[in-house]
Amino acid sequence: MRGLLVLSRFIDSINNWVGRAVAWVILIVVIVSSTNAVFRKAFDLSSNAWLELQWYLFGAIFLLAAGFTLLNNEHVRVDILSSRLPEKGQVAVEIFGVLVLMLPVCMLVLWLSFPMLMDSYTTHEMSSNAGGLVRWPVKLLIPVGFILLVLAGISHLIKCIGFLAGACPNPTRRNEAKSAEELLAEDILGVADAEYPQQEQEKGR
Repeated sequence: MRGLLVLSRFIDSINNWVGRAVAWVILIVVIVSSTNAVFRKAFDLSSNAWLELQWYLFGAIFLLAAGFTLLNNEHVRVDILSSRLPEKGQVAVEIFGVLVLMLPVCMLVLWLSFPMLMDSYTTHEMSSNAGGLVRWPVKLLIPVGFILLVLAGISHLIKCIGFLAGACPNPTRRNEAKSAEELLAEDILGVADAEYPQQEQEKGR
């Protein structure tokens, strides 16, 4: 079990590194998107290449960060029944989900995506839009993203089994820190609370 947990930590370090890199991709997407909007509105200029780059980068964020999201328990959970179970029962359900649902689906996507990627690469597939980009790099994101997700699933599975064996903490338990959704909701409510008194003051004048 100790060797498997070492493997799990190694996989987690890979997904952590990718997650930090993707954070910079988000900044690049914001810059590209805002630049496209400014040139289109202010100068009536547009470029299919820059628009497609914006879409490709969004795809990179979504696909490459999937394993990082699983690592940090930030994916959406619909716990209707499992939340009623004791902690070990919940982890057993998690193991079932990873083995029966997550990993088989990911492997199916990988199996289907490699021929599509190779066909795109060997034929030098280009975008059908005028001035568009080459297509194989964005199709490469699909197998790479799902490989990272499979690795994250294997790491998660190891930690779940380790928890049942008493070798590590519960990997499904969230940290004491608030989730990204909770922090966003607090920011939105904070802005609304700050604007509401100002609107009331303006009405009273």
